[in-house]
Amino acid sequence: MGRPLQIDRQSVLEAGLLLADENGLAAVTMQSVADMLGVTPMALYRHVANKADLLDGLVELLLTDVPLPPATMEWRERLAWMAGALRGTAQRHPAVFLLLLQRPATTAGALHVRDAVCAALREGGVAGPAVARTERVISTAILGFVASEAGGRFGSRSTREVNADFAAVEAMVEAYLDRLS
Repeated sequence: MGRPLQIDRQSVLEAGLLLADENGLAAVTMQSVADMLGVTPMALYRHVANKADLLDGLVELLLTDVPLPPATMEWRERLAWMAGALRGTAQRHPAVFLLLLQRPATTAGALHVRDAVCAALREGGVAGPAVARTERVISTAILGFVASEAGGRFGSRSTREVNADFAAVEAMVEAYLDRLS
């Protein structure tokens, strides 16, 4: 008998993401991930506690797919960079992207991205307790648009029109930030 396949948390999460990309989020089960990796479902539990932990890991993969901008950029430019990068992630992973609206960032990797947004907001003068709320508001606005785009809501619109709509969302976020800083 051959040696069992070696897996780790990253390979488990990547298998879950691939399943979601190919077959939709509903196809992501512990059994289907185990099947894809050629292991028993019990082998996954060394790396993810349960399906909820697996889904939290998928949120992490989606968020860490968004490259963080150079720290030398002005804070508003960093926020715009991340918003644009998030669109790219949604286009690469439309079937699973809605998960970002359904589950909070809880893993260290996912929190790192959220913390980068909060750091930019603090740098921009958003004060103390308003930082978390501001992050939620602007993230939800951007995520909502990007999820709608990834889900096909704007399918009848031209790329130019959708880009103009995204620019309008960004302008609304800018106006909101202007009120706070």
